[in-house]
Amino acid sequence: MMMFLFLPLQGAIRIFMGIVVLTMKASVIEMFLIFLVTGIHSNKEITKKIKRPKITVPQINCDVKAGKIINPEFMAKCPAGCQDPKYHVYGTDVYASYSSVCGAAVHSGVLDNSGGKILVRKVAGQPGYKGSYSNGVQSLSLPRWRESFIVSEGKPKKGVTYPSALTYSSSKSPAAKAGKCSRETTKAYQKPSVPGTATRPVTLTQTPMTTAAKASHTTLPKASLSVAFTTSSPRPQPTGHEPREMDLWSATTYTSSQNSSSANPGIQRQDSSGAAFQRPAAMDVSLDTSYACKSPKVLLLFPGFVPKEELSTQPLEPVSQGDPSCRVDLSFVIDGSSSIGKRRFRIQKQFLVDIAQALDIGPAGPLMGVVQYGDNPATQFNLKTHMNSRDVKAAIEKMTPRGGLSNVGRALSFVTKNFFSKASGNRGGAPNVAVVMVDGWPTDKVEEASRLARESGINIFFITIESAIEKEKQYVTEPNFANKAVCRTNGFYSLNVQSWFSLHKTLQPLVKRVCDSNRLACSKTCFNSADIGFVIDGSSSVGTSNFRTLLQFVANVSKEFEISDTDTRIGAVQYTYEQRLEFGFDQYSSKPDILNAIKRVGYWSGGTSTGAAINYALEQLFKKSKPNKRKLMVLITDGRSYDDVRIPAMAAHQKGVITYAIGVAWAAQDELEVIATHPARDHSFFVDEFDNLYKSVPRIIQNICTEFNSQPRN
Repeated sequence: MMMFLFLPLQGAIRIFMGIVVLTMKASVIEMFLIFLVTGIHSNKEITKKIKRPKITVPQINCDVKAGKIINPEFMAKCPAGCQDPKYHVYGTDVYASYSSVCGAAVHSGVLDNSGGKILVRKVAGQPGYKGSYSNGVQSLSLPRWRESFIVSEGKPKKGVTYPSALTYSSSKSPAAKAGKCSRETTKAYQKPSVPGTATRPVTLTQTPMTTAAKASHTTLPKASLSVAFTTSSPRPQPTGHEPREMDLWSATTYTSSQNSSSANPGIQRQDSSGAAFQRPAAMDVSLDTSYACKSPKVLLLFPGFVPKEELSTQPLEPVSQGDPSCRVDLSFVIDGSSSIGKRRFRIQKQFLVDIAQALDIGPAGPLMGVVQYGDNPATQFNLKTHMNSRDVKAAIEKMTPRGGLSNVGRALSFVTKNFFSKASGNRGGAPNVAVVMVDGWPTDKVEEASRLARESGINIFFITIESAIEKEKQYVTEPNFANKAVCRTNGFYSLNVQSWFSLHKTLQPLVKRVCDSNRLACSKTCFNSADIGFVIDGSSSVGTSNFRTLLQFVANVSKEFEISDTDTRIGAVQYTYEQRLEFGFDQYSSKPDILNAIKRVGYWSGGTSTGAAINYALEQLFKKSKPNKRKLMVLITDGRSYDDVRIPAMAAHQKGVITYAIGVAWAAQDELEVIATHPARDHSFFVDEFDNLYKSVPRIIQNICTEFNSQPRN
């Protein structure tokens, strides 16, 4: 019985113990779960705090261009006011890196004019950029450019770290620049070793400047020197030009050597600058050129080097006075824009050097200056800076490209206003010639600037290198720009070159053309290419006092022209019933002489036979006019003619005499219109009294020049 009671008790205990164990396990599991959940929550809080740091977005100004920022992808904060048109934008959606970053953001709609954060990503250059008006910003068209960018909202991408400070292309520290100079200029020069000869380094020391005594000629040691430079400059891709010659100029090697068998223990020489150089006979040269970077005047002398002035005792050759058969004042307007790149700019400089040598620069022959353009033009040197080809060559070799756009129109305006002036060396009697060199096409318009240049007597030549191909023509700002610019459209003033490597082939044709003064048609202007005959009414109705006023009018008109035996010439006839030649075209060849001759004309008095006076002027004055001169008759009268004027006026028109009729007081306006060349409104003038004659002078001069400049340019 007890046994039977024990067994159920034992089972109950076991069951109870099992329940206790299960309860403990549940508690442990529950506690574990609580700790796990708490830990996860804590980790989330920590992770949350770690994953969301505060992003520092750099501030930029409205005028910052994307090309100036090196970072390929970055965030930036733009200020308010970037909608201003002075911040130029090029393109639509995809923008040329020459654009204002913030201006492009406003144009694209990412920002409004109040500013804000943006995300910028650099992309490859495009074959062209179309302008458009959007969000209050007018973007401009542009040919190919080396780099583009896209603007989007200022939301950072996951997993991308953006710079908190932007790197600009111009922000090079002095130390970095010095390091670059050191790397570029430090070279190792190795002389082949000679058995049994120790090698020593060349030492370059700088001593305080002293007055150097003239040294006698010293025989210097001869040694072998072999120098090799390898340069490579990648061709940039801006403003509409592909790398068509990438493999041709990617590396250029220059090698020079001097060989000799004699040896010498070496000497030390003090030159005039106070620098001492040690020259051993055989050495392994390793130079620290950091000093050379600081001062370009330091001369590094190597084994076997002998200054030219020590080698030669012959007198210098006389400097050429120039080729007198090519007496022109010549301006080369060269392309220094970003589109051209360093290699093509070198080709352009070499072309100028070759031109200078072929022309034989000198005071008795051609004089040459250079204007370089990019965004803005600048004179590299003017006509009076260098008087021989050697000095011109040295100046050309020092030139570096300006960069920016190809603003040819702006450059032509600059040349017209500044280059061909007396202060810049313009000689007056020599034809003015401007040779414009363009890589591809201009980024501004040239027509108006060229017209003003032509009217100023400048003969414009255009050399277009690698002009736009068919698919690129949509990006050209001004189609047919060369014909709108050149002096004449007959092909004489335009040269098209397919490749920069063919540029040298145009040298001889160009030299021949700029020196052909007989064909430089734009040297002839409205001020220097006419024979002007004044037909003056000396009748009784004029009176002595008014006659002096009339003569002052003649003088005022005359002084506006360039007067010489080869430029404009002046003659005068006075008439009443009869006619008198006061002076002919060939009598006076300077402005002072002409003005004095006008003052000496005496008042005649008498009747008014205007028709007979016109016939007399045709026979006695214009019959002796030069064939290449424009014939201008300026007739002044104060009354109706006693004879018929129709037939004489028609004869003048048929003989190519351009007639201006000026009436005073009682002059008959119907007669003035008959006498005047058609259209009469441009060639006939009327004033109510002699004292008002001076008021018509500006309009007469303007009409003479307008008519001259409207002639066909073919």
